[in-house]
Amino acid sequence: MTGPQPVAMPAAQERHASSYFSGMNLVAGLALVRIVIYSFAAPHYGYFRDELYYLACGQHPAWGYVDQPPLIAWVAWLLEHTLGTSLWVLRLLPALADAATVLLAGLLARELGGRRWAMFLTALATLLAPIFLALSHLFTMNAFDPLLWTAMAFLFVRLAIGERHRLWIPIGALAGITILNKYGVLFWFSGLLLGLCLTPLRRSLRQHWFWMGCALAAILALPNFLWEQQHQYPFLQLMHNVRESGRDLSLASLAFLAAQAQMLGFVAAVLVPLALLLFFSRRGKPWRALGWAYLIFLAEMMLLHGKMYYLAPVYPMLFAAGSVELESFRGHRWGWTKPVLAVGIAAIGIAYAPTAVPILSVPHFLAWERILGVRQQKFEHTQPSVLPQIYADMFGWPEMVQRVAAFYDTLPPEVRRETGIVGDNYGEAAAIDYFGPQYGLPKAIGPHQTYWLWGPRQYTGESLIILGEGNPERMAELCTSYRVIGNGEDPLSRRSEWLPIYYCQGLHPDLQTLWPRIKKWN
Repeated sequence: MTGPQPVAMPAAQERHASSYFSGMNLVAGLALVRIVIYSFAAPHYGYFRDELYYLACGQHPAWGYVDQPPLIAWVAWLLEHTLGTSLWVLRLLPALADAATVLLAGLLARELGGRRWAMFLTALATLLAPIFLALSHLFTMNAFDPLLWTAMAFLFVRLAIGERHRLWIPIGALAGITILNKYGVLFWFSGLLLGLCLTPLRRSLRQHWFWMGCALAAILALPNFLWEQQHQYPFLQLMHNVRESGRDLSLASLAFLAAQAQMLGFVAAVLVPLALLLFFSRRGKPWRALGWAYLIFLAEMMLLHGKMYYLAPVYPMLFAAGSVELESFRGHRWGWTKPVLAVGIAAIGIAYAPTAVPILSVPHFLAWERILGVRQQKFEHTQPSVLPQIYADMFGWPEMVQRVAAFYDTLPPEVRRETGIVGDNYGEAAAIDYFGPQYGLPKAIGPHQTYWLWGPRQYTGESLIILGEGNPERMAELCTSYRVIGNGEDPLSRRSEWLPIYYCQGLHPDLQTLWPRIKKWN
């Protein structure tokens, strides 16, 4: 008598079971993981310096600002007038944008001819690249660029496959919106345009759809250009001053390439040369312009000594192309590469995650950092601090405002009405603007970035509270009398913030006269 025989799964049930692990479901699952990460990390540590500044910009809606285009401020204005600006709300949009980027990158891999493995590897690399985790945690322009660039690449691939030239219209619309988000995309556009000229897609240059798309992008970006012109191109002045000051880290070519690999998580960086292999193969000829766009963009950033993360938005499309190329490797000799790469990406991504998003308490983060021997990448020359630069800039703001408010409340009412609060850096000024109203503090003024354009308002300088001024000799020169009333010290913040808070009386010359001479665009 024989034992029980295994029952074969009906073909319909087998297909149904495998559908749970379809490429689309795997990609959607990874996008959902990004929302889970948000639920753990969203409110941790505190408001980032730039987040406070963008919220302040949102209270002054305009077509431009000294150091960025207007889109981020418009979004800040919208949040303030709808959902609010709590950390939960503020960091929801970046997390959703990153989840959408994971999803769209997986779809892009499918559009390039990839199947389940290619879609999965693309989404996994996009999800766990340390740079995307870090940038998508904060409410900044950098959180939205990857989604916008990947969307343009997706439409470009669809256009190239079937020469659907009408797609230049939505590409142009996205291009205009992306320019309003961050100017860096203009360098990628220059590479893409040259790539068009070097490939059969140069036929697009004879199509009215292409020029209509360009016109649409220009129309959307034109008000910002006119704002720049009206204010004597402050962004160009800012970039000149930054370069002259040497504030940003400047890396040699090999160090810059090594930094690219590190910010992608090393293992995922393998997909980049594979992407170029696809783009410059016969199979990738329709999309070769994307390969040229990356190489030219990379060369521009290396020659101009741009920050390493300026290239970040281009990598989801390269992950997609590289994964498709890897998936095409067939046979027993190559079968191991896909799972090994996936495990490597996951292992490095998980190890680096606490250095990119604040999912651990500060003591646990510092212990984790010591165990792994890794630190966040630095983008600027800064004084050493307990925490890496991005995390350090999330601490100390509410406490600093409380110290200002404690002194402000000691002033007689008639003096308080004449007392201005000056933030030497937009971080201090924006912290006063955000946390100050609960203590009855007036809005801050300051010489830094767009705060200078907003002016000194009605203040004359008879009574000023000054934050972030580290030169007591300058205080003695400008004030009839002054004294230290506190400091910005916080053990977890940047040491550059540990400066005295001054109370200055009798500013000379008066603030209205002095204002044009104290502009700080750096």
